[in-house]
Amino acid sequence: MTESTTKTDGKHRVLFCIGVLQPNFDAPADVLKELVAVLEREFADLRGRFGVEVLGTFDDDMIMVGPSTAFPWTSYILADVPDLEAAISICGLLREVEIGEHRLWRYLRIEARIGRALFFGNE
Repeated sequence: MTESTTKTDGKHRVLFCIGVLQPNFDAPADVLKELVAVLEREFADLRGRFGVEVLGTFDDDMIMVGPSTAFPWTSYILADVPDLEAAISICGLLREVEIGEHRLWRYLRIEARIGRALFFGNE
């Protein structure tokens, strides 16, 4: 490989893959309303909180119905993160944040794919 295909700029490119689990679909309307509010709050200002530059998002919920426990996921966040700890912290939100007596991981699954920017196809 050439230098242009192996160098990085010190950042990690991360694809956060988010799946919706069955308890999300079983939850009553008031819990779902709270879940949406919590997700908006907890995933807000990723740059300020974790130093993350969000490059784009993708939500497949219009044509994907039902739980997604593996690929294809329901939604994605593509971001540049400063270090592995930032990616771990974002995934950790599902472990730490509670809705009522449950943590977010009852309703969602998250997985991070970590790599680097592809050396072609960027324009």
